[in-house]
Amino acid sequence: MTRILLLGGTTEASLLARELAAKGTDAIFSYAGRTNAPITQPLPTRTGGFGGAQGLAHYLRAEAITHVIDATHPFAATMSTNAVTACAQTQTPLIAFERAPWTATPADRWTHVPDTEAAAHALPDEPARVFLAIGKQTLHAFASQPQHDYLLRLVDDPEAPLPLPHTTVILAKGPFDEAADTALLRDHRITHIVAKNAGGTGADAKLKAARSLHIPVILIDRPAIPPRRSAATVAEVMAWLADHPARLGV
Repeated sequence: MTRILLLGGTTEASLLARELAAKGTDAIFSYAGRTNAPITQPLPTRTGGFGGAQGLAHYLRAEAITHVIDATHPFAATMSTNAVTACAQTQTPLIAFERAPWTATPADRWTHVPDTEAAAHALPDEPARVFLAIGKQTLHAFASQPQHDYLLRLVDDPEAPLPLPHTTVILAKGPFDEAADTALLRDHRITHIVAKNAGGTGADAKLKAARSLHIPVILIDRPAIPPRRSAATVAEVMAWLADHPARLGV
């Protein structure tokens, strides 16, 4: 019998959860627990980590999981790497449901960098007004650039003092639209944007707004993840599940 672990937290994961629920599939939706009020899912839900790759492997065995679908954020490299390792150890079929990265147009002013530390160093030496669209987990990398005024858009209020002295926080949850983001950049007189290349349509409004306002963007490339099978649509994932029935005895 099929029993799926869906590693979620993205728009794609929610779309797939609805499809699995509609078909009556036995599946568990897993949240990392980074936000205080995650979206309610139509599947049984668990929240929190597994305790590394070994903990995830133990969970797969204990819960008789037959398939794992990794629909986590493209920058959740630790979770995705643990999923590859745990599934290899337990011989559990794994597929990643991931959105394509953003690509620049001739009108974009993008600088690609490998990580947040490089993004901080790519900012100018003189004070700038920076829309730091990277969440709250890696803000410490910008503590070395305290001369800038930073705008943060977060889902939840920060639980601890921010490591940046000149910061404005607004609370909002996507998807966002180009008109609103254009107004946001204008109202805050943003001169630079730092963003992760998450891909998808839920958070690309800031890039479209930057394009129209000719604002340079420092774009952090996706982290490296071990090779794995991937799909770009719900239909592709469902077809993969149909082609990989649960093994007898699992």
